[in-house]
Amino acid sequence: MATSDNNSADLTETVTVTFVKDEAATQGAALVIADHGKNSGYDRLYPNAGLDAVAEATGFKGKSGQKFSTFVSNGDATVKVYVRARGTSETFDYEMAVAETAKAMTGSGIRNLTIHLGGSDATADDAARAALGARLATYAFNRHKSKATLSKTKPLAAVHVATDDPDAAQKAYDNYYGPIGDGIVFARDLVNEPPNVIFPANYAARLQTLSEIGVEVEVLGEAEMEALGMWALLGVGVGSERESKLVVMHWNGGKKGDKPAMLVGKGVTFDSGGISLKPGANMWDMKGDMGGSAAVSGTMMALAKRKAKANVIGIIGMVENMPDGRAQNPGDIVTSMSGQTIEVQNTDAEGRLVLADALHYGITKYKPAAVIDLATLTGAIIIALGHDHAGLFSNDDGLAEQISLAGEASTDKVWRLPLAKSYDKLLNSPNADMKNIGGRAAGSITAAQFLKRFVGKDTPWAHLDIAGTGMKNQRTDPRETTFGTGFGVRLLNRWIADNHEG
Repeated sequence: MATSDNNSADLTETVTVTFVKDEAATQGAALVIADHGKNSGYDRLYPNAGLDAVAEATGFKGKSGQKFSTFVSNGDATVKVYVRARGTSETFDYEMAVAETAKAMTGSGIRNLTIHLGGSDATADDAARAALGARLATYAFNRHKSKATLSKTKPLAAVHVATDDPDAAQKAYDNYYGPIGDGIVFARDLVNEPPNVIFPANYAARLQTLSEIGVEVEVLGEAEMEALGMWALLGVGVGSERESKLVVMHWNGGKKGDKPAMLVGKGVTFDSGGISLKPGANMWDMKGDMGGSAAVSGTMMALAKRKAKANVIGIIGMVENMPDGRAQNPGDIVTSMSGQTIEVQNTDAEGRLVLADALHYGITKYKPAAVIDLATLTGAIIIALGHDHAGLFSNDDGLAEQISLAGEASTDKVWRLPLAKSYDKLLNSPNADMKNIGGRAAGSITAAQFLKRFVGKDTPWAHLDIAGTGMKNQRTDPRETTFGTGFGVRLLNRWIADNHEG
């Protein structure tokens, strides 16, 4: 038996994943992936349970998408058996099938789930992805609930993936999908935490724990950023009593001297809008305005845990945007680290100010091979794309194609939107080099055009607006169980694996 237990103090989930030889479950529940024909798979595992009769009664023919469930006796125990048909005409999504079943069990009191893949031609990769699907679908953020509240629920605690080759499945899980799961959960935890827990200093301290797994972490305070001239970033946080921070993370898993890939994240730990105050309704969701930085943080964790053979730098600008007597005003003009001046017409368009200095700092200091920034930047992207795709903007067609392909492979999907001079002109200001908003029209595009001004012509760059995908109050994907989704961790790991590892 090969096992993989998750005991990290940073992770709120409690489910354990175990890879075992294919045999009938003796407790809890079982998910059986049936092959071709109605009698394949479940009849071998439970030959005297009358499942053939149940299948006939429910019209189960083994066609793709068909399913049924029932209870069977196995020794002294009663097991709930879920049967899903794999079908013959398309690639079966083991991860999604397992996630749907695990999600359906939520609140049932079932503590153990055995997933049977051995009766089909499932690969070790399929088994590892099935385990990831179970982990994501059973994630819960319970850190701030009392024992009295938690005692009322009995979530799924153990998942056993039954496959012909558990050792190979364990290897696939340990080498990739397990670390990806760790990174997604880490990112979800960060987004779900309240703003009195995750503010710049505490956030930076939490990221410093990544040094335990080999990530080099450097933290710059306000004095260091003032010396660098980061007045665009610093201006956002000047109304808060909490000091702003810039965190730089290094994963040096590639060849010495190879240019790094760079990831930059918006880390606005709470966004009140500043003097341009947001409406009170749903303002509490602005604890998630650091979702881009959470994706970068989770990615750095996953890279280290899977020992990725790439050099990657993650940079996060951390601020709290609050109204105060010292807060910047609409109409203020600030000078960015690049020397370009910005008229701040709206203090609620603050994320781009943070990213402007973080991007310039990273690009000029480390000269990366390519840069991707991620931010919950605009509500306009939700109007354009909803909650299924992140907005993709890029100055490089090759990089944009790489990210699109990584999105399809990872299930973190993106959709490219245009950049053009006509949009860029909307940012021109009579009082400074630019203003930080371009008006109501094309709000997501003008935000990206703003960032492009701090990148330079020679660096391949992409901006991902994840306002609709990084945090969700309503979810249809069974793998997304909480407000914080962890969007971006899978995408960035896939992009790095495909384009920056040997």
